[in-house]
Amino acid sequence: MKVCKFGGSSLATAEQVMKVCAIITSDPARQLVVVSAPGKENDSDTKVTDMLINLAETFLREGECEKELMAVVGRYERIAEGLGLGNEIIRDIENNLRTRISLGFDNSEKFVDRMKAAGEDNSARLVAKYLKSKGYNAKYINPREAGLFLSDEYGNARVLPQSFKNLSQLKNREEIMIFPGFFGYSLTGEVVTFPRGGSDITGSILAASIEAEVYENFTDVDSVYAANPKLVKNPKAISELTYREMRELAYAGFSVLHEETLSPVFKKGIPVNIRNTNNPIAPGTMIVTTREVKNGPVAGIAGAGGFMSINIHKYMMNREIGFGRKVLRILEEESIPFEHIPSGIDDISVIVRKKLLDEDKKSRIMERIAHDLQVDSITIGYNLALVMVVGEGMLRSIGVASRATTALAKGGVNIQMINQGSSEVSIMFGIDESDLDNAIISLYNEFF
Repeated sequence: MKVCKFGGSSLATAEQVMKVCAIITSDPARQLVVVSAPGKENDSDTKVTDMLINLAETFLREGECEKELMAVVGRYERIAEGLGLGNEIIRDIENNLRTRISLGFDNSEKFVDRMKAAGEDNSARLVAKYLKSKGYNAKYINPREAGLFLSDEYGNARVLPQSFKNLSQLKNREEIMIFPGFFGYSLTGEVVTFPRGGSDITGSILAASIEAEVYENFTDVDSVYAANPKLVKNPKAISELTYREMRELAYAGFSVLHEETLSPVFKKGIPVNIRNTNNPIAPGTMIVTTREVKNGPVAGIAGAGGFMSINIHKYMMNREIGFGRKVLRILEEESIPFEHIPSGIDDISVIVRKKLLDEDKKSRIMERIAHDLQVDSITIGYNLALVMVVGEGMLRSIGVASRATTALAKGGVNIQMINQGSSEVSIMFGIDESDLDNAIISLYNEFF
């Protein structure tokens, strides 16, 4: 059995849904299918998930959202009409949305998650309905009934261990199963969602649960590229990556796959195949445990903004046992994960995501570090971007860091910090956000 997941661009219109269903039915092994909410019909359009977030926020603010609700229903209606489906499915979708609104809530995050999840849920119902109308034995699968249970963290849920055993029963079914991505249920029965892009994670969990032959992730590009095609003209296509390489690249801004996707399939050794819905004959990119290193040490270049650094200076810091642990404990108590920790003998910088640190948390953290750890100075570095040079081949290649720093210098990019893990699968450069695009282009030109 294969698990295949289709992204929002693959479900944006009736024509796209027809392509999806043709791909599904072309291979009998494609029995377990994960679908996203419909994406943009065109560049000026709005994704259904964003429409649902707007609907939820409007209701929370104004107490009604009829206009926004009917706009969402209208998107599904256009798809259903193009597929030749009757009005029944549209009435079901409208009733589904109205029921979600009427259920009540004790906090806004719970309500927003419930409404966001309607995008994938109704997309799955629509695809299953179309396949059945064409004579296929297809069935919508409810995540709660299947046993997909997640942590009670709205908008940032993680899968609970018992889910894998529950979902393993799906491999015993014979029909084509259409499973909505992006959400599951808490143990108390509430809808909870993964981070945005989380349908990738749903597919990975299902693939691991049923020990799939392969996890096919269909998107709108022929393969993963060595750099962002919006920045680099005709970038090199990558035929094969390791899990580690893809994880690093996804973390650093490769939007083709959510960064949390690979953990479930990595543990089971299940290969991931990135494919194109609009060009299904293209072989795509395979993500595997190990690969033969060919054509240079670097597999890809990626970068992302939205980071900040907490910079701490204390004379003789290196002699103070437990200093780093104390810093991280303060962050832990404020529920802030760290990304990187470059350090020197008297200095340590902790890089965090800017969106996680509001003004109140930032003030409390700085005050606690200054007071509790008696530091000489603490400052915040803003507008930080991280650029990653990634490749399994760097371990056995001399001079990669030298080539990278020289390329950045020639491009006029100032390096604020460098971090390289012991695995040597990646080198991280901290730079100003304004230099991000130039840095990626400079590094790509050097290595490719």
